[in-house]
Amino acid sequence: MRLEPIIDCAHELFPKAMELYRLSFPLHEQREAFSQKNILSDPDYRFCLIHHADIFAGLLLCWETDSFIYVEHFCIFPELRNRQYGQKTLESLSRRGKTVILEIDPPTDILSQRRKGFYQRCGFVENPYPHVHPPYRPQAKGHPLIVMSSPAQLTEEGYRRFNQYLESRVMADALL
Repeated sequence: MRLEPIIDCAHELFPKAMELYRLSFPLHEQREAFSQKNILSDPDYRFCLIHHADIFAGLLLCWETDSFIYVEHFCIFPELRNRQYGQKTLESLSRRGKTVILEIDPPTDILSQRRKGFYQRCGFVENPYPHVHPPYRPQAKGHPLIVMSSPAQLTEEGYRRFNQYLESRVMADALL
Protein backbone atom coordinates (compact mmCIF):
# COMPACT_ATOMS: atom_id res chain seq x y z
CA MET A 1 0.00 0.00 0.00
CA ARG A 2 1.37 3.37 -1.02
CA LEU A 3 0.01 6.88 -0.52
CA GLU A 4 0.85 9.31 -3.32
CA PRO A 5 0.37 12.96 -2.36
CA ILE A 6 -1.05 15.35 -4.94
CA ILE A 7 -0.05 18.97 -4.47
CA ASP A 8 -1.31 20.34 -7.77
CA CYS A 9 -4.59 19.89 -9.64
CA ALA A 10 -2.57 19.41 -12.86
CA HIS A 11 -1.65 15.87 -11.71
CA GLU A 12 -2.77 13.37 -14.36
CA LEU A 13 -4.97 11.42 -11.89
CA PHE A 14 -6.57 14.48 -10.26
CA PRO A 15 -9.69 14.40 -12.51
CA LYS A 16 -10.23 10.69 -11.83
CA ALA A 17 -9.67 11.28 -8.10
CA MET A 18 -12.25 14.07 -8.10
CA GLU A 19 -14.70 11.85 -9.95
CA LEU A 20 -14.34 9.22 -7.20
CA TYR A 21 -14.76 11.97 -4.59
CA ARG A 22 -18.00 13.20 -6.20
CA LEU A 23 -19.38 9.66 -6.46
CA SER A 24 -18.44 8.68 -2.90
CA PHE A 25 -19.90 11.51 -0.83
CA PRO A 26 -23.25 13.28 -0.78
CA LEU A 27 -23.10 16.81 -2.19
CA HIS A 28 -23.51 18.45 1.23
CA GLU A 29 -20.34 16.62 2.44
CA GLN A 30 -18.17 17.77 -0.49
CA ARG A 31 -15.96 20.79 -0.83
CA GLU A 32 -16.64 22.92 -3.86
CA ALA A 33 -13.96 22.67 -6.56
CA PHE A 34 -12.39 26.07 -5.77
CA SER A 35 -12.00 25.09 -2.11
CA GLN A 36 -10.43 21.72 -2.94
CA LYS A 37 -7.92 23.41 -5.25
CA ASN A 38 -7.12 26.16 -2.73
CA ILE A 39 -6.28 23.79 0.11
CA LEU A 40 -3.88 21.67 -1.96
CA SER A 41 -1.16 24.17 -1.02
CA ASP A 42 -1.92 24.07 2.72
CA PRO A 43 1.08 22.47 4.50
CA ASP A 44 -1.20 20.48 6.85
CA TYR A 45 -3.40 19.07 4.07
CA ARG A 46 -2.75 15.73 2.41
CA PHE A 47 -4.62 14.83 -0.80
CA CYS A 48 -3.38 11.28 -1.31
CA LEU A 49 -4.06 8.65 -3.92
CA ILE A 50 -4.15 5.16 -2.44
CA HIS A 51 -2.18 2.72 -4.58
CA HIS A 52 -1.77 -1.02 -4.29
CA ALA A 53 0.98 -2.10 -6.66
CA ASP A 54 -0.04 -0.36 -9.91
CA ILE A 55 -3.74 -0.05 -8.97
CA PHE A 56 -5.25 3.33 -8.05
CA ALA A 57 -7.55 2.06 -5.31
CA GLY A 58 -8.93 5.14 -3.58
CA LEU A 59 -8.47 8.49 -1.84
CA LEU A 60 -7.31 9.65 1.56
CA LEU A 61 -7.86 13.35 2.16
CA CYS A 62 -6.58 14.31 5.58
CA TRP A 63 -5.01 17.01 7.73
CA GLU A 64 -1.90 16.28 9.80
CA THR A 65 -0.95 18.30 12.86
CA ASP A 66 1.74 17.71 15.48
CA SER A 67 -0.66 15.70 17.63
CA PHE A 68 -3.34 14.19 15.38
CA ILE A 69 -4.37 13.24 11.86
CA TYR A 70 -7.89 14.20 10.85
CA VAL A 71 -9.34 12.10 8.03
CA GLU A 72 -11.67 14.48 6.22
CA HIS A 73 -12.58 12.14 3.34
CA PHE A 74 -11.65 8.51 2.73
CA CYS A 75 -12.95 6.23 -0.01
CA ILE A 76 -12.08 3.16 -2.02
CA PHE A 77 -13.41 2.53 -5.53
CA PRO A 78 -16.60 0.44 -5.07
CA GLU A 79 -15.33 -2.37 -7.28
CA LEU A 80 -12.15 -2.63 -5.16
CA ARG A 81 -13.77 -2.82 -1.73
CA ASN A 82 -13.38 -5.88 0.52
CA ARG A 83 -9.72 -6.32 -0.49
CA GLN A 84 -8.33 -4.74 2.72
CA TYR A 85 -7.16 -1.56 0.95
CA GLY A 86 -9.06 0.60 3.46
CA GLN A 87 -7.81 -1.37 6.45
CA LYS A 88 -4.19 -1.22 5.26
CA THR A 89 -4.45 2.52 4.62
CA LEU A 90 -5.71 3.14 8.16
CA GLU A 91 -2.96 0.88 9.55
CA SER A 92 -0.36 2.99 7.74
CA LEU A 93 -1.81 6.14 9.35
CA SER A 94 -1.71 4.58 12.82
CA ARG A 95 1.99 3.78 12.39
CA ARG A 96 2.71 7.52 12.42
CA GLY A 97 2.19 7.47 16.18
CA LYS A 98 -0.54 10.11 16.28
CA THR A 99 -4.20 9.96 17.18
CA VAL A 100 -6.28 9.44 14.05
CA ILE A 101 -9.68 11.15 14.03
CA LEU A 102 -12.56 10.76 11.60
CA GLU A 103 -16.30 11.37 11.47
CA ILE A 104 -19.11 9.06 10.42
CA ASP A 105 -22.83 9.38 9.93
CA PRO A 106 -24.90 8.17 12.88
CA PRO A 107 -25.53 4.44 12.35
CA THR A 108 -29.21 4.66 11.43
CA ASP A 109 -29.26 2.29 8.44
CA ILE A 110 -27.45 -0.85 7.33
CA LEU A 111 -24.78 0.98 5.34
CA SER A 112 -23.89 3.39 8.15
CA GLN A 113 -23.91 0.51 10.67
CA ARG A 114 -21.51 -1.45 8.44
CA ARG A 115 -19.24 1.60 8.10
CA LYS A 116 -19.10 2.03 11.86
CA GLY A 117 -18.32 -1.69 12.26
CA PHE A 118 -15.49 -1.40 9.72
CA TYR A 119 -13.87 1.44 11.67
CA GLN A 120 -14.31 -0.40 14.96
CA ARG A 121 -12.60 -3.48 13.49
CA CYS A 122 -9.77 -1.13 12.48
CA GLY A 123 -9.34 -0.02 16.10
CA PHE A 124 -11.45 3.14 16.19
CA VAL A 125 -13.70 3.98 19.12
CA GLU A 126 -16.71 6.28 19.32
CA ASN A 127 -16.37 9.53 21.24
CA PRO A 128 -19.21 10.77 23.47
CA TYR A 129 -19.12 14.43 22.39
CA PRO A 130 -22.07 15.84 20.43
CA HIS A 131 -20.62 17.00 17.12
CA VAL A 132 -21.90 18.97 14.14
CA HIS A 133 -19.66 19.28 11.09
CA PRO A 134 -19.76 22.81 9.64
CA PRO A 135 -21.35 23.18 6.18
CA TYR A 136 -19.26 22.94 3.02
CA ARG A 137 -21.74 24.91 0.92
CA PRO A 138 -23.60 28.19 1.49
CA GLN A 139 -27.04 26.60 1.05
CA ALA A 140 -26.27 23.70 3.41
CA LYS A 141 -26.46 23.42 7.17
CA GLY A 142 -24.02 21.70 9.48
CA HIS A 143 -24.74 18.00 9.88
CA PRO A 144 -24.47 15.86 13.02
CA LEU A 145 -21.75 13.24 12.89
CA ILE A 146 -20.08 10.84 15.28
CA VAL A 147 -16.40 11.43 15.99
CA MET A 148 -14.29 8.27 16.10
CA SER A 149 -10.64 8.08 17.07
CA SER A 150 -7.81 5.61 17.25
CA PRO A 151 -6.15 4.24 19.28
CA ALA A 152 -8.38 5.58 22.09
CA GLN A 153 -11.18 8.00 22.89
CA LEU A 154 -10.32 11.69 22.88
CA THR A 155 -10.24 13.56 26.15
CA GLU A 156 -12.63 16.47 26.39
CA GLU A 157 -9.66 18.82 25.82
CA GLY A 158 -8.51 16.70 22.85
CA TYR A 159 -11.96 16.91 21.29
CA ARG A 160 -12.06 20.68 21.90
CA ARG A 161 -8.67 21.13 20.14
CA PHE A 162 -9.80 18.97 17.22
CA ASN A 163 -13.10 20.84 16.83
CA GLN A 164 -11.38 24.22 17.01
CA TYR A 165 -8.92 23.10 14.31
CA LEU A 166 -11.81 21.81 12.19
CA GLU A 167 -13.67 25.10 12.40
CA SER A 168 -10.71 27.50 12.10
CA ARG A 169 -8.34 25.70 9.71
CA VAL A 170 -10.05 22.85 7.85
CA MET A 171 -13.18 24.82 7.04
CA ALA A 172 -11.48 28.25 6.73
CA ASP A 173 -12.10 28.71 3.02
CA ALA A 174 -14.92 26.26 2.39
CA LEU A 175 -17.57 28.98 2.04
CA LEU A 176 -15.60 31.76 0.31
